Amino acid sequence: MGKPNFLFLFADDMRYDTIAALGNSQIITPNLDELVKHGTSFINTHIPGGSVPAVCMPSRAMLNTGRTLYRLQDAGSSVPENHHLLGETLKDAGYRTFGTGKWHNGHTSYARSFTDGGEIFFGGMYDHWKVPVYSYDDTGNYVKSMNDVMNPGHDNFLKSVRMDHVTWGKHSTDLFADLACDFLDNYTDEKPFYMYVAYMAPHDPRTMPKQFLDMYNVDEIEVPQNFAPQHPFDFGINIVRDEILEAYPREKKAIQKHMRDYYAMITHLDASIGRIIESLKKSGKYDDTIIIFAADNGLGIGQHGLMGKQSCYEHSIKVPFVISGPGIPKNETRDSFIYLLDIYPTLCDIAGIQIPDTVDGKSFKSLVSDKDAEIRDRVFFTFSDKVRGIKDQRYKLITYRFGKDEITQLFDLENDPYETANLANFKELQAVVQRLRSELVEYAASWGDMESEWGKRFWNKEFSIEPEIGGINDGIH
Repeated sequence: MGKPNFLFLFADDMRYDTIAALGNSQIITPNLDELVKHGTSFINTHIPGGSVPAVCMPSRAMLNTGRTLYRLQDAGSSVPENHHLLGETLKDAGYRTFGTGKWHNGHTSYARSFTDGGEIFFGGMYDHWKVPVYSYDDTGNYVKSMNDVMNPGHDNFLKSVRMDHVTWGKHSTDLFADLACDFLDNYTDEKPFYMYVAYMAPHDPRTMPKQFLDMYNVDEIEVPQNFAPQHPFDFGINIVRDEILEAYPREKKAIQKHMRDYYAMITHLDASIGRIIESLKKSGKYDDTIIIFAADNGLGIGQHGLMGKQSCYEHSIKVPFVISGPGIPKNETRDSFIYLLDIYPTLCDIAGIQIPDTVDGKSFKSLVSDKDAEIRDRVFFTFSDKVRGIKDQRYKLITYRFGKDEITQLFDLENDPYETANLANFKELQAVVQRLRSELVEYAASWGDMESEWGKRFWNKEFSIEPEIGGINDGIH
């Protein structure tokens, strides 16, 4: 076989623990379950966090450039010409490249990445039933405003949105899947293809066709073990948009409803994935195609009293990642640490394409065939100028700096995967705390964090490797 095709299915705000076959008995995901059965699931896939509250913007920039967080331009809102994009690299290697759905990293970077596509949403979020999108333009001229195409009397806000049409009454998930299926149904080129289908689901507003909502009984939804009415201390995100989606204190009934709606959106997304894979099979390209499923970041929805992704807890920085296709072991898992930004060099490695020198990520091709291999022994996290974290295979350390306060958490993930017991003040674990704080400083320096506009604010006061035991109680116990 020559170069494989790539089908990349990318969800928005989908937490790592939302696939039935990987342990969530509450959710209905038959098509993702089949993907898990026929592929390899990386259950320790992470993002490094985010520099801005719209975490998905830098996350998607990291994915598509392979660069680490503080080596992006303008937090990923645009991608300069000298940062080679994944689609661009595959296109230069002879691939037809197709992109549909959410693109949160500027018009010109989309134009550089794709030879085909459509239904392109340049933004972060919108009403799923009237998404302002562009058709594909081979000139890359995505500048028309809705002022040019709207009829008077419609949504006034839409008139200022840059796009060329709205398909009223079709959910974003179906809008993007329909175009992807159409591309596969009509693909006759001898070239290999790279398809990037970037969903807006299950990002709020949480709406979906009623048939998927009816599949869940809200009273049967289990609230997570680390549910809390409110985060135990303020670290400056209480009024971030995600956090005001539900009133304080969080009520279990309200969280059950949010989770029911979230799960229903994922089940709808799952059904659309089934349709795309069925089109792939009908096209005769299935056996020559590597299928990748992942998401841009996680979400709290009541865990630790948080609704969003602006933290370094597992629910925010861990994401699902499944890969299947020729040469990929079936029904296996890997627990080695990887980042989303490692996918770019890995796909290049699989296709035998030179990895551009602008890419910081590490290929994990070796991990696919060798379950004991390792490319990272720890991972580093950050959020804005407020939070920094690091973890190894057992312990995770998170440090918050907000106002005059500094709070440190230490979690034993082996015995406390829901991060409910802060061990940072335990005398017998001070060596672990000091080691991880030292490694945190090393990572921050090597990633360029301390020179970034966010890092300068976080690191602008002394950071002791040996913090004083005691101090503010974070309320987690």
